[in-house]
Amino acid sequence: MTTTPTGYTYDQELPASPVTEEQLQKLLTDVMWSEADVPAIRRAGEILAPRVTEILDVWYKFIGSTSHLVSVFAGPDGEPDDAYLAAVRGRFERWVVDLCTRDFDGRWLAYQEEIALRHHTSKKNQTDNVDSPVPHVPMSHIFGLVVPVTLSVRRFLEEGATEGEDVEAMHQAWFKAVTVSLVLWTRPYAGELW
Repeated sequence: MTTTPTGYTYDQELPASPVTEEQLQKLLTDVMWSEADVPAIRRAGEILAPRVTEILDVWYKFIGSTSHLVSVFAGPDGEPDDAYLAAVRGRFERWVVDLCTRDFDGRWLAYQEEIALRHHTSKKNQTDNVDSPVPHVPMSHIFGLVVPVTLSVRRFLEEGATEGEDVEAMHQAWFKAVTVSLVLWTRPYAGELW
């Protein structure tokens, strides 16, 4: 992950998220985020970033073996589009790193909104210029993936932790951060009800 993936626009000027920083703080409260989670997620990032390709191998094996999950990457023929999967994968790797290293501020919120729109009918398929018959990622997939994206990371944290490090604290911080991110990705689906 040495190059910037196509379509990765975190550091570009993006429209502000409709979610305010005050709403984000409430969401962080809802998931029980605390000041102790900040160093825990940063340390998790130090362990996960060098192994992000392996982590994505695990996630893509799961997604690729689950027909309803891989179907959102269909090309015009209805079959999984390998180029589409590869392009998204690069940005997915960056999401892992960003989740652990970026501050949860207005810029981070703006990029979470951009990711959300790319799952929704608003922008799906546009970033990668894909002619897919699938117009959106079902919101149920977004919520459901909290489990594999959280549980599969624990092994990597355990393998990378040094003696005496609190793997549970890192894993809990990861779980909370993933949940916040994926909840934010549902904003376009819920609209004003979010």
